[in-house]
Amino acid sequence: MKNVTFLRSGFIATMMFFGLMSFTANAQKYCYVNTQYILENIPDYKAAQQSLDNLSITWQKEIEDKYAIIDKLYKTYQAEQVLLTEEMKKRRQDEITSKEKDVKDLQKQRFGYEGDLFKKKQELVKPIQDKIYNAVKKMATDQSYAVVFDKSGDLIMLYTNPKYDKSDVILLALGYKPAAKESDATKSGSGSSSGGGSDRPAIQNDETKEQPKK
Repeated sequence: MKNVTFLRSGFIATMMFFGLMSFTANAQKYCYVNTQYILENIPDYKAAQQSLDNLSITWQKEIEDKYAIIDKLYKTYQAEQVLLTEEMKKRRQDEITSKEKDVKDLQKQRFGYEGDLFKKKQELVKPIQDKIYNAVKKMATDQSYAVVFDKSGDLIMLYTNPKYDKSDVILLALGYKPAAKESDATKSGSGSSSGGGSDRPAIQNDETKEQPKK
C-alpha cells in the first residue's frame, strides 16, 4: 500500500511539473537553478559548514564524556551495593538518575528541534541562502522569468537543458566564480602539447552530466 501511495505521489508530482513546463512554455519564460551547486561554490558556505561540523563534534564529545561518567558511577554502584544501606543505595540511585536526566536534556538542547545546532545553522547559513534568493528574485524580475525551478529541491526534473540553467549567473551576480565545467577542462587539455591537462581538476555539475552527447 505504501509503494502504491509513493508511486501515485511521484506520478502526481511529475504531472504537475510537466503541466507547469507546458504552461510556462506557452505563456512566459522559465529557467532553473541548482541551489546546492551554488552553495557549494560559495566559500562562506563551506566555512559555515566546517564550523557547524566542528561544533557538532565538540558537543557530541561533551555528551559522550558525561555518559562515560554515568556509566562509571553505575558500575561502581553495582560493585558496592551489597555494602550500602538502603538510604545510601537510594542516594546513589538518585544521583545516577539525575545525571542521566541532565545529559539527556543537554543532548536535546544541543541537537533537538530548534536546538543550539539548528540555531547556529540559521545564524551562519540562512544569510547566505537569503542572498541567493534575492539574487534569483532580481534575475527573474529583470529578465521577466515567470517561474524559476530549483533542481536541488524535491521537484523531480527528469531532464534539464543546460542552456536554461542560470546557476552560474546567480554565482556571478553574488560575486563568486562558477566551478570549471568539463568542456572547459577538455579544451584546456587538448591545447597542451605535452598531452597533460590542467593541474586543477574539473568540477562537473549535475546539468553537464545529464546533457546527452550529440
